Amino acid sequence: MARCWSTPPLPASKYNRLLAALVFMMATSAMAQGEATIRIASTTSTEHSGLLEFLIPQFQRESGIAVHVVAVGSGQALRMGCHGDVDAVLVHAPQAEQQFVEQGCGADRRRVMVNDFVLVGPVDDPADVAGADSAAEAFQRIAQTEAPFASRGDDSGTHQKAQSIWSALDMDPGGDWYRELGAGMGAVLNTAADMKAYTLADRGTWLTFANRRDLTVLFEGDPSLVNPYSSILVKPAVNQIRQAGATKWHRWLVSEAGQVAIGRYRVNGQRLFIPVSEAL
Repeated sequence: MARCWSTPPLPASKYNRLLAALVFMMATSAMAQGEATIRIASTTSTEHSGLLEFLIPQFQRESGIAVHVVAVGSGQALRMGCHGDVDAVLVHAPQAEQQFVEQGCGADRRRVMVNDFVLVGPVDDPADVAGADSAAEAFQRIAQTEAPFASRGDDSGTHQKAQSIWSALDMDPGGDWYRELGAGMGAVLNTAADMKAYTLADRGTWLTFANRRDLTVLFEGDPSLVNPYSSILVKPAVNQIRQAGATKWHRWLVSEAGQVAIGRYRVNGQRLFIPVSEAL
């Protein structure tokens, strides 16, 4: 006859300890899985230039954390942060960044790297911007001659920079010569090439843009065209687990490893971004 064995019930104290251990293991596993992927909103320039594609695998190898990037203009990236749609932002719109932090949407704003903006246009340069002494004068010559100008028109960091130059001239550009496209940098450069128009571009995207045709850099080097990038953590944290991973990413960008990686990135032998550790 087969014997029936019964297991005596666990004492309450042992049961409670076992249950607590099981809950802890489940929470630790969920934390590890949650931290394994973070969401970052970044500018189209870091995406189109190939920088993030270069940096993220290195960060992931060191941390085990995957980074999902949403590439949009800086204005849209900051709005996504305020809405809690991402865990951190990497943007280049200093005034908007300051407002983002002051409004309580972000914390621990850190400068990561810099490059610059360049004014590109048709080789024949009908507005003679190459002869200008400043970025403001170059823009003024475009407006005075009503030479075609392609504007991002998308609240990106590049658009905000162009708007700040027009504002400094006390100008509100408009008319047939001024085209607001509401598009990313690559699309605007393609349209400018089609229109034989001027446009303001970040150097990183310009150096990786292949379809230049008749476009060339006509004005550069003005101190007002310096283009700083900052990383900001979203606050308050939408997800405490992902915030831990986002903080690791945020700190890695300004760590020695992150800064060396940024400085090492090149396209056709040219460095696109200068790490802040060298720019100080």
